[in-house]
Amino acid sequence: MKRKVNTLGFKKAPSTLISFRYSTIALAITLILMLIIPKVLNYAPGTINTPFDIQMSYISYNTQFFALATLIILGIVISHKISLHEVDTWYSDTDKSKFTDIKRLQKIRNKCITLPYIYFAVEIILPSTIAFILLSITGSHSAIMIGKVILLLGSFSLLLAVVSFIFSKDIYDELLSKTYIEGFNIGARIGLKQRIFLLIFPILLASILMTALIGYSSSIREKEESLFYIYSNQIKNVFDTSKTYTIKEIYSILSSINTLSDTDKFFMITENANAICVKGTPVSNFVIEFTLQLSDENNGRIYDSYGTDAQGCSLKLKTPTGETVYAGILYDVVAQNTFRYLMIVSVFLISISLVILYIFANSIRNSIQKITVGFEHIIDYTDTNSLLPIVTNDEIGDLTKAFNEIQKLNTKLLANIKDNQTMLIEKERLASLGQMIGGIAHNLKTPIFSISGGLEGLNDLIQEFDSSIEDSTVTDQDMHDIAKDMNEWIEKLKAHISYMSDVITAVKGQAVTLSESEEIEFNIEELFKRIDILMKHEVKNALINLNLENTVDNNTFIKGNINSLVQVINNIISNAIEAYNGKPEQNVDVFAKAEDNTIIITIQDYGPGIPKAVKEKLFSEMITTKGKNGTGLGLFMSYSTIKANFQGDIKVESEENQGTKFTIILPY
Repeated sequence: MKRKVNTLGFKKAPSTLISFRYSTIALAITLILMLIIPKVLNYAPGTINTPFDIQMSYISYNTQFFALATLIILGIVISHKISLHEVDTWYSDTDKSKFTDIKRLQKIRNKCITLPYIYFAVEIILPSTIAFILLSITGSHSAIMIGKVILLLGSFSLLLAVVSFIFSKDIYDELLSKTYIEGFNIGARIGLKQRIFLLIFPILLASILMTALIGYSSSIREKEESLFYIYSNQIKNVFDTSKTYTIKEIYSILSSINTLSDTDKFFMITENANAICVKGTPVSNFVIEFTLQLSDENNGRIYDSYGTDAQGCSLKLKTPTGETVYAGILYDVVAQNTFRYLMIVSVFLISISLVILYIFANSIRNSIQKITVGFEHIIDYTDTNSLLPIVTNDEIGDLTKAFNEIQKLNTKLLANIKDNQTMLIEKERLASLGQMIGGIAHNLKTPIFSISGGLEGLNDLIQEFDSSIEDSTVTDQDMHDIAKDMNEWIEKLKAHISYMSDVITAVKGQAVTLSESEEIEFNIEELFKRIDILMKHEVKNALINLNLENTVDNNTFIKGNINSLVQVINNIISNAIEAYNGKPEQNVDVFAKAEDNTIIITIQDYGPGIPKAVKEKLFSEMITTKGKNGTGLGLFMSYSTIKANFQGDIKVESEENQGTKFTIILPY
């Protein structure tokens, strides 16, 4: 059985690919963090991945990390599967109609646009949140230690979010490219400046925080050595390890030692894990267990927690009964001034980075916006000569140079189009005039024949009247009858002459160019009258029924070039007649109505319709379905006429084998 290949090119479902990439990156960063945290945060020796570690934190350091990574990765993977379920379903669907289901495509696109940024935020917040909860419930971690771990983990979370965003974006972009339809809503807009901030600032922030933490840890290492030397010598000077001391004597000697700081603690710890506070607050269980289990291995050095912020020194003594007692001093190693200085410098660097990044992002956005505006001017023909200055020798400069070349080429093309436009318009005008003259000839033929016949009739009546003057047999009634017949012929001739006058008036208006016609106020009745006169021959010759229906009040007037509007509507009617391809007894319906301060004129035919490929370009390009017999200029110019001369709009609706409807919207 052959395996089906998905047209999108993914071998796995999108959620699986994204989850796999995120998991791989998260595991790699977890391993790096697991190795560097003890170094960066100065973990006390022997306190991780040992029985002591399990005693203090319930689970070992490595187990904590793997639990943290598992919870984070599992949470993200499950959320990927849930949130991308609809995308996966669409992706695995073999029905080709999925590429034409607009509502479904819109949902897919919205998810592909918004989810990367949602996960970007989640991947920054989730690791630190889980780590805080995990550290809070797993034993002896001071607030300072938890804060530094969260700070370090947050820095790497920023890095993780940026890297996973970059490595998953191509999957989302592939889905967006496959679901793209021209004119389709692309979704929420996230500007270039925001995207630059989103991707670069987290890395800057993580770098600054990491540098601050490493600098702070380095200063602590130097300070802890000097403090241990001072306190260790101090306690060794007051005790002689070759002698034995009672608990009371040890207590008394420790009490006599002068403290270097008000926060120093003096204590005794017996081999039974009993802690006796001599000065200061009681020591923690961490200090007790570290002193008993690990202080001997560290030359008497002890720690108040996993880190080195609070340390101490102890001396192993014996009592007269043979019991072991540890006498110790606990002191703070935290370099408050150094920490404060590093924080101030970090905030300053972050602020400077924000300002520089803002200026940089704004500069790139403005450079691209200038090019975008230039292209918009090319599109709407508002500025076809201006060239943009090239101010950088980089990709933006290359883009600007390419724009200028396009601008130059566009200027040349417009000049060529302008040169050819006169010829095209003249060709279209002559074609229209030829068609119009044919109609005039046919329309005037009948009244001319009628007038000729009337003149013959009048001539006969005149001769009859002349011969009757001296005829005694002709009565007065006969003379009145002759006069009556002559008046009837005159009335008939007047009607024919009036019709010919209307035709000539309408034709005179249409015979001039659009630019030479003046704007006047007219109503729809006058408009339809001219259309009826000018189209009568073409409609009659094609055996088509032209139905003109007007529901607009005659007191509603439009201001503009009536001749150009007549030409637009006549052109659409002619196209409708041609669409029937010689099929007789068909209808072309023209209907006018007033609605919301506009007059809406619809021209409807019931022919084969307009092909989709032609319909999409109908008003934007000079396109024709008539082959060599058409220029494609008619509707192109009609659209321009309605837009420019009437500030209106023209739309088209067409379905295959169901006809075509043009809608002209005219404000009044």
